[in-house]
Amino acid sequence: MTTPKMLLTAVAAVLTLGMASWASAAECPYRGTLDAQYCDRNRDLIADLPMNESEWVNPDTIIFSYTPVEDPAVYAKVWDEFINHMSKVTGKKVVFFPVQSYAAQYEAMRSGRLHVAGVNTGGNPVAVSCAGFVPFASMSREGKVVGYEMEIIVPAGSAIKTPADLKGKTLAFTSPTSNSGFKAPSALLKSEFGMVADKDFKTTFSGKHDNSILGVANKDYEAAAIANSVLHRMLDRGVVKKDQYRTVYTSQTFPTTGYGYAHNLHPAVAEKIKQAFFTFDWNGTSLQNEFGKQADGFVAIYHKQDWDVIRKIDTANGVTYKCK
Repeated sequence: MTTPKMLLTAVAAVLTLGMASWASAAECPYRGTLDAQYCDRNRDLIADLPMNESEWVNPDTIIFSYTPVEDPAVYAKVWDEFINHMSKVTGKKVVFFPVQSYAAQYEAMRSGRLHVAGVNTGGNPVAVSCAGFVPFASMSREGKVVGYEMEIIVPAGSAIKTPADLKGKTLAFTSPTSNSGFKAPSALLKSEFGMVADKDFKTTFSGKHDNSILGVANKDYEAAAIANSVLHRMLDRGVVKKDQYRTVYTSQTFPTTGYGYAHNLHPAVAEKIKQAFFTFDWNGTSLQNEFGKQADGFVAIYHKQDWDVIRKIDTANGVTYKCK
């Protein structure tokens, strides 16, 4: 039996929820593509630090991850000296967290289990919008941001000579959130060659760039769209050889991995993390051994400007940053 008192209680609850929603909207004048739990008052397209200090996070242990484009076990060792440096600068324990997929990395930051990360090019807008990722740095060479190109590669003996020859063939992509592994080739093949995925050519997903590269080298894939920065590192390590593949398309230069932190980190901790990136000496380190032919340090980046071309590619592909 519903009593007048119960009805009043229910009405009060609805009014309270309505007022809370109205207050939340009033507190955040602009979000852009950001998820409802974030706000972008200064319209720089990234999540602001929460206004309520009780929501700031000051972890005893900082968790760091690198984009899962290749074997996480390899990169745990590559980042070891940098992690020790970050630990000294921040005064906190820093642990490398090997993620197996892009989605797992974004979810870890969104849920508060990841504090600092290197996020792949195509995933930056997704991580920014859905996980509160705040990118601030990228690898550099002589003070300039390092870029990379998307290449479409085929086995060395393939009859495919140009992207037009992909008609009726199968092209391996990496992941739907990857710029060079999916978004850029999809947009470019459509705009430059009038070819639509799963209509003019078949598609498959390998999961990672190294899987795609090895698949072509071993003739498991007829063709693959990959980031040549990954390809160059695999060549340097002798994982693949130049005589195993051939490039049939090379794109314009795109920004590479963006490094950043969770939007709700205590500002003092965030500043120390930035300091760690910009003061790390690469000389003689594993980081230099792995990336030295492409980069020699870190430089500041700005998501609004530096990822503009990536957002345009997403728009051309009809991509929206909906968070699950």
